[in-house]
Amino acid sequence: MLVVKEIQEFAQIRTKARAYLCYIMSRNISQSIDTNEGATLDMVIGKIKNLLDAVPNAEVIYALDGHGIQMVDNISKNPKLNGFGKGEDRSDRAYYYRTLKEHRCILTDPYPSLVSNELVVTASFPIYDIHNKLVAIICMDITLKNILKMVHPSSIDSSFGKASKWVYAAFSVALFAVALLLFIKAIISFFHFGINVNHIDIQEIFKSTILLTLSLAIVDLVKAIFEEEVLGRIKKRDPSDDSHQTMIRFLGSIIIALSIESLMLVFKFALTDPGKLMYAVFLLGGIALLIIGLSVYLKVNQKRDSLK
Repeated sequence: MLVVKEIQEFAQIRTKARAYLCYIMSRNISQSIDTNEGATLDMVIGKIKNLLDAVPNAEVIYALDGHGIQMVDNISKNPKLNGFGKGEDRSDRAYYYRTLKEHRCILTDPYPSLVSNELVVTASFPIYDIHNKLVAIICMDITLKNILKMVHPSSIDSSFGKASKWVYAAFSVALFAVALLLFIKAIISFFHFGINVNHIDIQEIFKSTILLTLSLAIVDLVKAIFEEEVLGRIKKRDPSDDSHQTMIRFLGSIIIALSIESLMLVFKFALTDPGKLMYAVFLLGGIALLIIGLSVYLKVNQKRDSLK
């Protein structure tokens, strides 16, 4: 589930990541090489080494020719990935044919590396000679974890991100304990009358119902927090799906609990003190305002999602 969270974060910062990597590569690589000035292959190797110094988190850097054949061995600070790969045919890779088609620096989606078995992204940068002929495509593989650390320091792979997961987990456990206590209290209050229905107190029944409703609301909140913030469940992106289910479910449960409470007050004041029925009416008015506010919130977010 952590991998899903990482992929989701990458989707959110993909544009920033591409701009950052393409900027670094353009600063260290000239897009135009005069092949009359010297050996093209030596120039490419020199540029790869410069790029490795500029991006120390790169997993491996290599170069392809115009046919997608790797021109030089892998250059990497990892001894297990360094010094091999020359002559490999990479013409079937997405970064190769996308670079040929778009004639610019591109950044791929995350994919499993055949060399390290890690999820990586590849930034590829084309180099042309003065006659606009493709000389080489310099490719740089970076693990998904490292690209998130580079471009999005507050990601789940940072120290803060890891700490926040533990904090959310702790709050989830604490809230679940509260929900469990409310549930137990409601059950005890509900069944303490025994099997004699003549001894049932309607007010106690209403209180038990409120406790159960609040317990359900808290469990629903815990479920949403734990799945999204701790396990990394991917959030829905369909405009028809609500992107704020946590708050909506919680507010919905609170509205139900308040409605039950107001109903209980109506019965109580009608039997004991009719002069206080106005307080129940005020509570019903507040519930109506909550419903209207929640409806406006839903409407606004549906419009915003439809514009994305």
